[in-house]
Amino acid sequence: MAEHHLPPEPVDHHHHKGGKRGVHADDLSPAGGYGWWRGRPRYSYYYGGGGGPLRALCFAILVLLLAAGITLLVLYVVYRPSHPTFAVTSGAVLALYNATPATANAPAALAASFQFTLVLRNPSGRSAARYDRLAAYVAYRGEPVTAPAPMPPLAQDAGAAVEVAPVLGAGVAAPVPVAPGTAAAMATDVAYGVLPLLVVLLGRVRFVSGPFHRGWHSLYARCDLLLAVRKIGNAGDAAQQAPLLGEPNCNVDM
Repeated sequence: MAEHHLPPEPVDHHHHKGGKRGVHADDLSPAGGYGWWRGRPRYSYYYGGGGGPLRALCFAILVLLLAAGITLLVLYVVYRPSHPTFAVTSGAVLALYNATPATANAPAALAASFQFTLVLRNPSGRSAARYDRLAAYVAYRGEPVTAPAPMPPLAQDAGAAVEVAPVLGAGVAAPVPVAPGTAAAMATDVAYGVLPLLVVLLGRVRFVSGPFHRGWHSLYARCDLLLAVRKIGNAGDAAQQAPLLGEPNCNVDM
């Protein structure tokens, strides 16, 4: 019997073995539609130049702000004032005596009057200083022994020092009430010839740096010192010089 052969099946150009679909040039051509990315979304990008002037304006403003900040920082560093310094260079006792009345149970009181040379120095090289509402007093063992003495306003150039010698206690000392043991403690210290005192200066200060005028700042200056005193006298006794022992410890707070 003669064998009959069927004609070969047409080759499917769109599939490989195993049923996988191949990629052909027609699929990649414009005529082939989407090609191998058929079914995937197409993306388009737009590079516009409409924001250029706005970005340039923002950049210019940022540069101006940065330059202004740097300028202010440089001016602050150059003209920044330093705290003034305070010193006591000499002292004298004009009056110092126990003013407690002889009556029983009377409050203790001290009558004291001093004259100190006070030096205020402005260490700032570019800032002048102005002082106002100044007052000074003397304290012993934490208690004032003189009433606050007002002082006139002071003006001070950059890097300059101002020296004043106020009388603290009004010359003719007015009795100041103190704690019961304070008068006895002062008599003991004077008997040893060394009297520890605190000189306090209060007020306010402002600095002027060229065109810049700063606001007022509270000033609190104090000096702890040791005074060489010979005796506690009586009313009407002559003043006595009182040398400073050692270097006074002075501080300024603002």
